[in-house]
Amino acid sequence: MKLSGLLAAFLILCAGGRVLGISHPKPACHYPPSQWCRSLEIAIECQVQKQCMEVNAARPNQAVPPVSVTLYYESLCPACRIFISQQLFPTWTMLQDIMTLTLVPYGNAKEFPSANSPFTCQHGEPECRGNIIEACIIHLTGHSAAHIVYCMESAADVLNAARPCLQLYAPSVSWSSVDSCVKGDLGYQLMHANAVMTRALNPAHTHVPWVTFNGEYTEENEDKAMSSLFRLVCQLYKGVKPPACTGAPVRLERSFC
Repeated sequence: MKLSGLLAAFLILCAGGRVLGISHPKPACHYPPSQWCRSLEIAIECQVQKQCMEVNAARPNQAVPPVSVTLYYESLCPACRIFISQQLFPTWTMLQDIMTLTLVPYGNAKEFPSANSPFTCQHGEPECRGNIIEACIIHLTGHSAAHIVYCMESAADVLNAARPCLQLYAPSVSWSSVDSCVKGDLGYQLMHANAVMTRALNPAHTHVPWVTFNGEYTEENEDKAMSSLFRLVCQLYKGVKPPACTGAPVRLERSFC
């Protein structure tokens, strides 16, 4: 994040809560911490612009493509839930600067376009509903989707967790918009797209979770992902490894509260 001297000076004034020597109360921050560094405007509102600039300075070279990780899964599959909770989300949290994540909730479902119920799922109708809820949330919430899906999949009740997880991680997205998506044409279109993506896998998937890296599936990589996805993503990244991968310390300006 490059700032001109004038803008940098303005940010320093704002960070201290003073402009031209006049004190102002700290403004309310309406964004969850996961979004604080998404833009300069958000960083200013949440008064973390200095910290965001330090984080950006330590990020890897953006010219090197990130590792593309795609998870094909179904919402009520116990193995999928364990993988998302114990491997995928922690890895993405630590390595999202060098990896992109695509979630495809469909798994072993079947599509019957001519039937009254267009989809059937391995774990019954509740799973079909969970799949479509998560497909709609992924579509509507963008960057926050990974947090919401993790929140749901790690909860005791996946379906009942959907609404509070949405409110926690994407408060600007109303539950009514998700509900409209689930019950309307958009939800069907999203599920159909996931069905097409899943059926197009080569080799065809035989189980879930099914993970591809940079668009390719190998049994070797899947075995590594199930035991240590974090280590695998670090190995696959072609650029200079970030400190999280190497364990190397990064010296930033120290600050305390």
